[in-house]
Amino acid sequence: MPSFDTVLESEIVEVRNAIDQANKEIGTRFDFKGSDARVEQKDKELTLYADSDFQLQQVTDVLLAKMAKRGVDVRFLDLSAKPEKMSHDKLKHKVIVKAGIESDLAKKIQKALKESKLKVQGSIQGDTVRVTGAKRDDLQAAMALLRKEITEAPLSFNNFRD
Repeated sequence: MPSFDTVLESEIVEVRNAIDQANKEIGTRFDFKGSDARVEQKDKELTLYADSDFQLQQVTDVLLAKMAKRGVDVRFLDLSAKPEKMSHDKLKHKVIVKAGIESDLAKKIQKALKESKLKVQGSIQGDTVRVTGAKRDDLQAAMALLRKEITEAPLSFNNFRD
């Protein structure tokens, strides 16, 4: 039976390249001279450092611009955490790079597939949603539907089997 997996995963290499470019720009910009502004990465977690709220916003803007330029969708970044104060009025902001579909989003995907009246079934398997159907055309229609309906996450499709 034909199937594919709906996943949420970013290109980690492109994320790392965007961080390197952002750090390079921060190091050469005049408004960051003498400051401790930078971006660090540990696995799927980014940490933004700055001396003030304004500089932290500037570091975030530079990072988002470099991510967009490298083709990384900024919806992969979870910017909801509050910046933390460090010593001497310095700030740090933890940003999570999303990977894997959360259960709420997986249920929304399943619901969208059921309501579409397409002859496909979605099953949640860990952090992916496997979509199976009788015909390849139905699966392609399901992909188009999910791209249109689910706008809060940059979904990708892999493991297509015929």
